[in-house]
Amino acid sequence: MLGLNKKDTTLLIIVAALTLLAPFILNPFPADSALAQFNAGYPDLMQRFVIFGIFAIGFNILFGLTGYLSFGHAAFLGVGSYSAVWMFKLLSMNVIPAIILSVIVAGLFALLIGFISLRRSGIYFSILTLAFAQMSFNLAYSVLTPITNGETGLQLTLNDPRILGVSATADGSIPVTNLFGIEMRGTYEMVAGPWSFQFNTGYYLCAIIMLLAFYLAVRIFRSPFGMMLRAIKSNNTRMSYTGLNARPYALAAFVISGMYAGLAGGLMASMDPLAGAERMQWTASGEVVLMTILGGAGTLIGPVLGAGFIKYFENIFSKINDNVLHSWFSFMPDGLEDAMVALVYPFIGKGWHLTLGILFMLVVIFLPGGLVEGGQRIMRAFKRRKPDETSSETTTEPAE
Repeated sequence: MLGLNKKDTTLLIIVAALTLLAPFILNPFPADSALAQFNAGYPDLMQRFVIFGIFAIGFNILFGLTGYLSFGHAAFLGVGSYSAVWMFKLLSMNVIPAIILSVIVAGLFALLIGFISLRRSGIYFSILTLAFAQMSFNLAYSVLTPITNGETGLQLTLNDPRILGVSATADGSIPVTNLFGIEMRGTYEMVAGPWSFQFNTGYYLCAIIMLLAFYLAVRIFRSPFGMMLRAIKSNNTRMSYTGLNARPYALAAFVISGMYAGLAGGLMASMDPLAGAERMQWTASGEVVLMTILGGAGTLIGPVLGAGFIKYFENIFSKINDNVLHSWFSFMPDGLEDAMVALVYPFIGKGWHLTLGILFMLVVIFLPGGLVEGGQRIMRAFKRRKPDETSSETTTEPAE
């Protein structure tokens, strides 16, 4: 199916089902229950899941296949966002031209940075990409203010000379991003008893694009080009001794990865037409590294899982405060309730990074292959247990 083998087709179908049914899957608790705090089925967070999933999938093509660890991929995310916002300001509020421009500009920028950075490998390559990202951040923050609007960030105004659209709507407000007239912020809410499910236009556009990006990544992984990238990661020196020049393949992987990041940046601007220099900071580059390693570097679905895991912690656990904790432990005696709140509070709210860091340490120590390895171990355990049970049933004879 679609040029994929049975295993990859099954994986693609699973990812598609999880993505398209996310409004149901991410809202398991009734809206009026105490556990509704852990529901994540609202449009803004679901959009972040799939957008950063695209970002991580692209980074995995470079890091997972070639082994080149880049600390500068946030530069392409930021460039994609700026390109998309400028397209909204100058041409149209349609998201398609903005997304296309963000991918093209990010790809050209990645070609320039990759051509220079790939002259070195290992830690020196990582430091070079980090240096380029920080230079990009500082240029966007202070030097290129006519283009980036500095620390305020680039955003839409009522004075934008939009060629194929109006600068202001009939009521005097700024037009919203759309897909041939369908607004990205359009949301349909379905109420089923105590549950509430939201179906957002922008989310489903991002979800479909993520599925296409995931499919392309699968084809790259299974292609001869992907095999060459694996050979670079396995033993680049041996490839050089055989007469193969590995640099063009690594550069192609770097550019493709940068285009994925630009696509993610363009989608972020399409959902919320604002671009700021903070998207190019080194912390954003470190975040995508964390997503890929946590999910499983070199695997297909691992980066998507890692992106969803981190964004869930960032948006759900960071909102839990002491009032929520007191409501959870209200059944306890007052002294014990206060003790439990004092014990748990450092790990949630502003301290969610501490919880994420502990979980990341546990994954790295006990599951070097990330969350994917954990799932594989569980599946192997069930498969090993099932034959053992069936064999014991067939060999055991009833006593006479």
